[in-house]
Amino acid sequence: MAEITYIGGYTPGGTPGAEGTGPGITLMEPAGLTRVAETPAPSPSFLAVHPRLPVLYAVGEDEPGTVAVFARAADGTLTETDRRPSEGNTPCHLALDPSGTLLSVANYGDGVVSVYPIDEAGAIAAPQVFPHREDSHAHQSVFGPDGVLYVSDLGADEIRRYLVADPGRAGARVTPHPGGPVRLAGGMGPRHMARMGDRWYVAGELDGTVRAYDAGDDGWREVRAVPASAAGGENHPSHLEASGDGRFVYVANRGPDTIAVFSAPGLERVAEVPCGGAWPRHFAVAGDRMYVANQRSAGVAVLPMRDGVPGEAAEVFAVGTPSCVLPPS
Repeated sequence: MAEITYIGGYTPGGTPGAEGTGPGITLMEPAGLTRVAETPAPSPSFLAVHPRLPVLYAVGEDEPGTVAVFARAADGTLTETDRRPSEGNTPCHLALDPSGTLLSVANYGDGVVSVYPIDEAGAIAAPQVFPHREDSHAHQSVFGPDGVLYVSDLGADEIRRYLVADPGRAGARVTPHPGGPVRLAGGMGPRHMARMGDRWYVAGELDGTVRAYDAGDDGWREVRAVPASAAGGENHPSHLEASGDGRFVYVANRGPDTIAVFSAPGLERVAEVPCGGAWPRHFAVAGDRMYVANQRSAGVAVLPMRDGVPGEAAEVFAVGTPSCVLPPS
């Protein structure tokens, strides 16, 4: 399989807040930042690849929303094989369980979570559908190593939980967790999260914080809350990610337009650097580079990494309203 970075983003004609100038899914050769191809798709705002199969999945952030399946050729180019309703409005995130047997889609508009079974060829079938409270805004799905599917709910200030039965097997299903959701700080607006050991880190889009929680059998205990940016002014953090070596937590700040770096596990600020554009909606780390999808400046910035800390942007790949960047794993 060719080394390809996939970039999703907003396309013309979308719903308010989800419209843009992007072509669909853009394929980039990462070594030279060369545009390889473009695949038309309606506002593919988030992407995910199957862990074993040459298949890519994309949400269509619209009302009603969609989820699409693409076959990946040896050169990385995409062919759409299926498109189905997301069973909710404006889906903004999707994730696969580590075995590649389940696909979870978070619908921001109405809070619906849809979980699709995936067959041995990577195709999806009719999903389980989980609505929630009237004020729900599901924003991210994360399959935990403990057999639980976690979903951040920005509108309800909580992390919804679902038990995964028979994970890794055909016919795996999810059910609501008997302990219910994890309640977080009121007004926080939890958006994206990452787990490192027994500790969860959560970005608060509405209050501009990063919070750390120790997860135990009796629930989550908040142990630290810090501003996501030291720049001051209005801030709406977007993506949060933990480094693979367990040393750092990275947060994208929209408003200050920076990437902040915190030490793990204590959330001490290590660095904060410009994101190389405006309104960093998503980023991904691959090797010694961080790729930042800057939605409002029409580009993916490449930040060189040194000892796990990004520096200022060295290059920018031009693409309309990018919202997700998916480098080779």
